[in-house]
Amino acid sequence: MSSLWLDRSPSIETDARSRPDFDEIIVGAGITGLITAVLLARAGRRVAVLEARTVGAVATGNTTAKLSVLQGAHLQKINARCTDGATHAYVRANLAGRRWVLDFAEGHGVAVQRRDAVSFASTPDGAASVEEEYRLASTAGLAVTLEADAGLPFPTFGAVRLADQAEFDPMQLLAALADEVRSLGGVIREGVRVSGASARHPVRVHTDRGEFSAERLVLATGTPMLDRGLYFAKLAAQRSYAASYRVPGSLPRDMYLSVDEPSRSIRTTPEGDGELLLVGGYGHTVGREPSPASQRDELFAWTESTWPGAERTHDWSAQDYETPHGVPFVGWLPRSGGRIFLATGYDKWGMTNAAQCAITLAGDLLGGTPEWAAVLHHRVTLPAAIGRGIGMNAAVAKHYAVGWTRALVHRLPDATPPEGAGAVGRIGIAPVAASTVDGRTCHVTGICPHLGAILTWNDAEASWDCPAHGSRFAASGERLEGPATRDLRRR
Repeated sequence: MSSLWLDRSPSIETDARSRPDFDEIIVGAGITGLITAVLLARAGRRVAVLEARTVGAVATGNTTAKLSVLQGAHLQKINARCTDGATHAYVRANLAGRRWVLDFAEGHGVAVQRRDAVSFASTPDGAASVEEEYRLASTAGLAVTLEADAGLPFPTFGAVRLADQAEFDPMQLLAALADEVRSLGGVIREGVRVSGASARHPVRVHTDRGEFSAERLVLATGTPMLDRGLYFAKLAAQRSYAASYRVPGSLPRDMYLSVDEPSRSIRTTPEGDGELLLVGGYGHTVGREPSPASQRDELFAWTESTWPGAERTHDWSAQDYETPHGVPFVGWLPRSGGRIFLATGYDKWGMTNAAQCAITLAGDLLGGTPEWAAVLHHRVTLPAAIGRGIGMNAAVAKHYAVGWTRALVHRLPDATPPEGAGAVGRIGIAPVAASTVDGRTCHVTGICPHLGAILTWNDAEASWDCPAHGSRFAASGERLEGPATRDLRRR
């Protein structure tokens, strides 16, 4: 099922064809890519945005779309792994991103609902985390308040509140951004999949629709598809779930997120004369959860028991990328001669971080980098972040070993997999992935084409997922997302 946002998305005009050469080419038509394109086009640059699918089809169209500087327990993650200066700069960056989005929305008729953001503890053990997030947010200059109860229809054990945050429909925002890009002479091309790029001058961008060239290239995708800088090894890919409901009776007024596990996100959105309830959470590392469907179903069960009579209208999932220190990676790509730039690692907070990273990218490209961006560019990483990075890669190594051992020990069964199921086993000495979806059985290689990890079956979304770096593929082998740039070979 598609997300609520994609299902009711306005028509977004794009360009069927274009010239092949530009000042800047941006890969990815989500919020980061389109805000960057707007800022560059306003400066008179010749800009093209290349999108493999459709505008907003991946991260932005599947978000919960909370525009908030209070972000669960995120400041604790950053403060444990970076200096106080980096933590405070992160807050200033997100305030700037929030302000940019609100100003743009107001100037372009995009509906925004002002709400308080509330981070709450759902267990007694989470109360200390609420208090620490309050302390860090206060120290960083945010006007937060500490409360004994979040005011939700289930027990909570303390909450921190930040007034005057916002929520909106992300596809409405993307439509307005796309209109401005094109009104300023920019180009937006859908259905153009980028497979690689050279860092020479001009940058040559290789796609399935031919070659494009530009003075500089911006990678505004979930994770960069170029391996320069080894960012795939510095990111942990997370999959989480969301759903919208019609609910009898009253709904929570504000935007809520638990600071403890399982993660639970709550907000509302207008629908006709009323509102829908939006819930999300129950995330896990891509490719490492034995049954993603069980995580999704737990979200449904919790919602439907908390709000009796709730009727689900849409459900969907999203992929986010976590950095070892909690701060996005943004700036020029190593070994690119200063001609290729990237932004990644928003860790589920893409509305404010997408905007602040776009502002940073525009500053890097045009001159005038904000003060907070300079601090984040040169942040001091503490040993805890280094340890987190080592732990992330140790987990990757473990899944390489376990996946290959299982694939080579177990022969692929002769029997056709039942509907909705998939399995990996060897045929001869080659790992093969077999699945049956909608009555069609497919056999593809069981090896991720990125760096050779053995794929696992995602029973929630009928996809093959890579436990190493988060690439995902349809049952038929088509690449869905991640650092991989090729489809799976048919067998």
